[in-house]
Amino acid sequence: MPLSDTTPGPTLQGTFVQLLLRGLLAGLVAGLLAGAVAFVVGEPHIDSAISIEEAAGEAHHADSDTPAAHSHGEEALVSRDGQRVGLFLATGLAGLALGAIFASALHYARRFSSLPGSILALVGAGAGWLAIEAVPFFKYPANPPAVGDPETITQRTWLWLASVILGLLAVGVGIYVAKVVASQHSVAARVGAPIVAFLLIVGIGYALLPGINEVGSNFPATLLWEFRLSSLATQATLWLALGLGFAFLTDRAVRPVRREAVAA
Repeated sequence: MPLSDTTPGPTLQGTFVQLLLRGLLAGLVAGLLAGAVAFVVGEPHIDSAISIEEAAGEAHHADSDTPAAHSHGEEALVSRDGQRVGLFLATGLAGLALGAIFASALHYARRFSSLPGSILALVGAGAGWLAIEAVPFFKYPANPPAVGDPETITQRTWLWLASVILGLLAVGVGIYVAKVVASQHSVAARVGAPIVAFLLIVGIGYALLPGINEVGSNFPATLLWEFRLSSLATQATLWLALGLGFAFLTDRAVRPVRREAVAA
């Protein structure tokens, strides 16, 4: 039966260099899109949080006649306008780095998967977001400026890294269990077993990792959650655009091969 343009593509094709270039391009576009989301959705919340921080610093200065601890005004090393411009540079570079890592991971993963290349890219992006963003976020959600003790930043960094490792472990166990039960006739077993395994690992990890709550009682709850949701939306945009971009470039790369197969 001849192939058509709607037939799912073959397993991920291309040399490592080709996949790497594909990942870099998709990552750059994804990073810029994520930067746009962060600029539109996240920056207003950051400005509000900085205003709260500066107001608290001024109040402390008025009470104690000592210099304020934090300042984002004229004394800042980088102005807010400079930070906004640098936002796109930072997300673009982060997208490039993530795209290279993503392409390398797919280059390795295709040896163990029979999924079409574009589907593998989408599944890989979803798994990456789940492991690196979702699992850490629901244990240690992002906080805006004026939230957090500077003296605990090292501890919080290590705990966040531990939560990323937890996410990678949970996703890896879920994928392994999915392969083990792939031959089962029960759809519930094939779908439920990996989910249960993933949630079990995450639940144990969450119970073992210490909690951190440095949000002051006077900080606006609405602003806090809006900032966290904007952070989650930015990361979701990054991974979704990366997966879709890589899948699109993969389909473009295999289209000439499929046309030759149709002609044959």
